[in-house]
Amino acid sequence: MKHETLKTIGAPSLEELRATPAFPTQEDFLQGPLAMIECVEEIPCNPCETSCPKGAIKVGQLITNLPIMDFRLCSGCGRCVAACPGLAIYMKDYTYSDDDALITFPFEYLPLPAKHERVALVNRTGQVVCQGNVKNVVNAKINDCTTLISVIFPKAHFDDVVSMQRLS
Repeated sequence: MKHETLKTIGAPSLEELRATPAFPTQEDFLQGPLAMIECVEEIPCNPCETSCPKGAIKVGQLITNLPIMDFRLCSGCGRCVAACPGLAIYMKDYTYSDDDALITFPFEYLPLPAKHERVALVNRTGQVVCQGNVKNVVNAKINDCTTLISVIFPKAHFDDVVSMQRLS
C-alpha cells in the first residue's frame, strides 16, 4: 500500500486511512462510540490487540500486520487508546448528540486542559479546524499514566478532528 500523503506531509490522508483494514464505515459510526485506528505502516506492534478486552482488534501472528477491527465487538472502552505507543488510536462518537460528536484522544503534553475548558481542535496535520469543550480529563492508573482527553465538538468537523492544539 502506498502512503504518499504520509511520506510527503507526515500524516495519512483520509483516503489512505479508509484503505486500511481498521477504518470504520459510515454505518459503523452510527453504532455509537468506537476506536479509530490510524495505523498505516507495517511495523512490529500489537498492544492494541492485547489490550482489547473484547477481542475486537486483531493483528495476528506477524506483529507487523496492520490491525483489523471488528466494530461489532468494539464496546468503546478506550483501553486501546492508552495502550498504543504510537498514539495512533482515539475514540469517536458520532451519536453523542444531534449536533455534536465526542472525541477521546491520548494527550502527553502539559499543561492539561481543565474540564469545561474551550480548546482548539486540530486535524491530522495540526491545523485548527474548530473549537470544542472539554468533557473529561482522565489520568487513570489503568492507562499507564497516559492522559485521555474527551472533547465535545460540532459534527460538521467529524472527519477532520483528531486531537487538540497544545495549550501555552
